[in-house]
Amino acid sequence: MPRALPHESDKRYMVYAGTGTDLIFNHHIELPGFASFPLLENPETRALLASQMEDLVRLSGDMGLGCILDAPTWMANADRAAPLGYDPVRLVDVNRDAVALMEDVRRASGRDDVLVSACIGPRFDPYADIPSMSAESARRYHSAQLAALKDTSVDLVTAYTFNRLSEAAGCISAARDIDMPIVMSLVVETDGCLADGTKLVDAVDAIDAETDGAALFFMVNCAHPLHFAEALDAHPRLMGIVSNASSCSHAELDEAETLDEGDPEQLGRETAEIIRRNPSIRVFGGCCGTDMRHLASMAREVPAN
Repeated sequence: MPRALPHESDKRYMVYAGTGTDLIFNHHIELPGFASFPLLENPETRALLASQMEDLVRLSGDMGLGCILDAPTWMANADRAAPLGYDPVRLVDVNRDAVALMEDVRRASGRDDVLVSACIGPRFDPYADIPSMSAESARRYHSAQLAALKDTSVDLVTAYTFNRLSEAAGCISAARDIDMPIVMSLVVETDGCLADGTKLVDAVDAIDAETDGAALFFMVNCAHPLHFAEALDAHPRLMGIVSNASSCSHAELDEAETLDEGDPEQLGRETAEIIRRNPSIRVFGGCCGTDMRHLASMAREVPAN
């Protein structure tokens, strides 16, 4: 029997998308190209990837919340994996292996409210100064990774850190083509808009219009609450917030040599206030710079349902 997804459930779900900065700054592990999927091939780092999600399972269970385990596949697409030596055949294997690891964590939990999600990232760095691809080109491109994930145990796919409308629409369409449930998570700048100046709610409406509302729902990630709190506008299709610890801009964070972990307690309070003002939100959690302290603070402040 399929598990209830966040928009179908009477409880809220936690997610931890800040594993990359945790690995780099707290565990001192090098991530070439910010890709964590190569760590699957080393038993020690593979165990570390599992332990990050095991911590999330424990915290969410203690707090009466569901949780979503994100497989470390955000960078596991053709263009971003090729420089790391991964050809298309090897990429299929690594995508499936990443899901299998998360399935092991889920199975050990013995819980029905632990979901496994496969991460999909944009084709290129979302902040790179490159022309946007067409929706149809994005549809063809992302279909390869989605096809590799189709027959795994994932409950849904989460497309993180997209900031180009056409690519977001194409990725959603590719998931719809093979009947995979997908959540689209957009990234905004310090003004609450996408990189091209599009307002967050306008982006959601435009993508929905182009895809006939095919996404399960939308989220925002990789930004601080100060950047998006006023941009959500209680939009019913915006059902998730995954926050950075730091209020710095993306450009400032890219240049940072030390981790800005912000104020975990304040982040928890800000998250709870946003959810109070936006009752449609069912998923919350931490992105860059966060760890279990930040998530614990959020969990204490946010009602479980």
